[in-house]
Amino acid sequence: MFSGIVEEAARVVSVRQMESNIELTIRCSFAEELTVDQSVAHNGVCLTVTGTNADGTYTVTAIRETLERSNLGRLQAGSPVNLERSMRMDGRLDGHIVQGHVDTTAECVAVEDADGSTYFTFAYRVSPEMAAQGYVTVEKGSVTVDGVSLTVCDSTEEGFRVAIIPYTRDHTTFGSIAVGSVVNIEFDIIGKYIARLSRFAR
Repeated sequence: MFSGIVEEAARVVSVRQMESNIELTIRCSFAEELTVDQSVAHNGVCLTVTGTNADGTYTVTAIRETLERSNLGRLQAGSPVNLERSMRMDGRLDGHIVQGHVDTTAECVAVEDADGSTYFTFAYRVSPEMAAQGYVTVEKGSVTVDGVSLTVCDSTEEGFRVAIIPYTRDHTTFGSIAVGSVVNIEFDIIGKYIARLSRFAR
């Protein structure tokens, strides 16, 4: 379980192909605190730590299904990646409930300056069946973009816009997102449950 509050925009050290999977080696400031089997969100994708190294790096494996649903397969050595360790039960929920289970990817179709903050517009495609199950955004609702908990504005059937403050742009991968960039999207789990239950109540 995560909150969508990114701890660090780290860097990929290496990417190793393993049949249909990939092994990522990541360098970050808290690598020495990690243990094998611990969960860490990478651009919003929950992955299990499979190894820790003495040089301030650790490794995780992304399987084929993860690569098909997310942007992790696009990562290369040097790519920035948003990291968040799993949420502590005695901590504050500063973002929203995030599972680390990416639903789909979206493409950035516009970036606009707004007197200090920045608007990013994203477009995505989901089938009507998936939309009926809550795989949508709602105005002023929550959405996770590359692991960052954000508030939706200008929600449409196939897209939405978010406003990013300078701090978020400077301390996450939003600093490198431009028109054409592909990001990971996780829709609000509460919305999914409500949509699912409302179908049974008919």
